[in-house]
Amino acid sequence: MRQVLAQAQVALMLLTRLPAGGLETAPPMARSVWAWPLVGALVGGIAALVYGAASLVLPPMACALLAMAAAVLATGGLHEDGLADCADGFGGGTTRARKLEILRDSRIGSYGVLALGLVLALRATALAHLPPAQAMTALVAMGAASRALLPLWLRLLPPARADGLGRAAMGPTRGGVLVAGLLGLAALLLLLLGPVAALVTGAAMLAASAAFAGLALRQIGGQTGDVLGAQQQVADLAGLLALLALAG
Repeated sequence: MRQVLAQAQVALMLLTRLPAGGLETAPPMARSVWAWPLVGALVGGIAALVYGAASLVLPPMACALLAMAAAVLATGGLHEDGLADCADGFGGGTTRARKLEILRDSRIGSYGVLALGLVLALRATALAHLPPAQAMTALVAMGAASRALLPLWLRLLPPARADGLGRAAMGPTRGGVLVAGLLGLAALLLLLLGPVAALVTGAAMLAASAAFAGLALRQIGGQTGDVLGAQQQVADLAGLLALLALAG
């Protein structure tokens, strides 16, 4: 039990900026992947609470933007930064080495601004057009399910460089990947309106995540921490758009 709690604590420390205490001896990052959906549900829960409170006095679009801002504060913009870096690197680099160099650059370029702006705008629009109660449950469900997919790509994709998060967290066990996937699926089944919505949404998220994995493999030969962050963002967006299409 102590090891399980330590792994969950590592996941919280890795994926958020929330207070998580300290560890004398931290387990390997790869051992924490099963808990990533739980951390995602926590971040989504924070966003949902902000959405619910804001909905008492504000219109849906303002609620959606405030909820997204709360999630960004909770994570430190970790995944959004990965999306922007990937857009800059994949769009602005001409060689694999140059793309990886751009990924490490803390500055954001035009490709990154455009990608981040478009994804955030689409996510906010989707949330604003869902009924408030469904938007709140979707924030939790997408938060969990989008992070449940990341261990799969850590296992299937080789690291694109010899250091960084993609290397440090590589090699999750099949059990860890399976538990993460089941937790993500459970979040969709429990929080969305019925198994059809859950399966359609989950399929859209998996397809978007797989498409980005293929893009990263072609562009830089594998995954990095930025690639994983971008995959979380595109999976979250795909899930919200699928849910909105079903609601329409």
